[in-house]
Amino acid sequence: MTANKTNDYFFGGILIALLGAVCFSTKAIFVKLAYRDTEVDAVTLLALRMIFALPFFLVTAFANSKKQDNVRFTTRQWIYIAIIGCLGYYVSSLLDFLGLQYVTAGIERLILFIYPTLVVLMSALLFKEKIKPIQWIALVVTYAGLLIAFLGEVNLQSGHSDDFYLGSVLILICAFTFASYIVGSGRLIPMVGASKFNSYAMSFASLGVLLHFFITTNVPLWHFPATVYVYSFSMAILSTVIPSYLISEGIKRVGSDNVAIVASIGPVSTIAMAYFFWMSQFS
Repeated sequence: MTANKTNDYFFGGILIALLGAVCFSTKAIFVKLAYRDTEVDAVTLLALRMIFALPFFLVTAFANSKKQDNVRFTTRQWIYIAIIGCLGYYVSSLLDFLGLQYVTAGIERLILFIYPTLVVLMSALLFKEKIKPIQWIALVVTYAGLLIAFLGEVNLQSGHSDDFYLGSVLILICAFTFASYIVGSGRLIPMVGASKFNSYAMSFASLGVLLHFFITTNVPLWHFPATVYVYSFSMAILSTVIPSYLISEGIKRVGSDNVAIVASIGPVSTIAMAYFFWMSQFS
């Protein structure tokens, strides 16, 4: 690539990751709306999200497998992709959905988005990747802003209950598991391709969610009001399918560390959207 094309490729990756982070941040809004407007529980809502998303991943996985340049996974790669996929969008999503029962969407995003720091630190500790000065600056500026926003959000919460702290801890653990997903995907995507990795990783995650649902609950999936399915389908497309491919492509272009830092826009976009959705009902 020429220098101009390299720069365009890099900055294109930044914009792709930014858009993916904004789309991904809509998840908390849909979850809180579902909890507010219906009586659906966290596990059922997560299962519906993945049921609607799974066909898109399976079709894309099949299409990738038919390409002439398709490279077959090794047994080790299959295992790694299954583990990383389930860690990122099964375990993390379950913890996130459970935590959102107790905290606001704004608090959820602010806690969850410590994961960029965790990604950078994990990459440095596990893979000896040097943290660049510009990354340190970006992290310091980002988390100074996040700390101010978090303190502001906490002050708005009157009389914190044990449930509030339980929800905060669940989302904190979610941040660790999602950071592990970003780091792991950053190692695998260059070897297997962004779209192929994402299609299979998300398919494994979807199957893990559905297996968990059918083992742990007897709740029928198709007896809820239409509103539940509207929120679930919207979350599947806008908060799952689209951002997962965008984030994977972003990682392919600029690396997991840079994507994690760019994704710090998530709390700001979530707070803005939460304000819009919650205040629009009073206008």
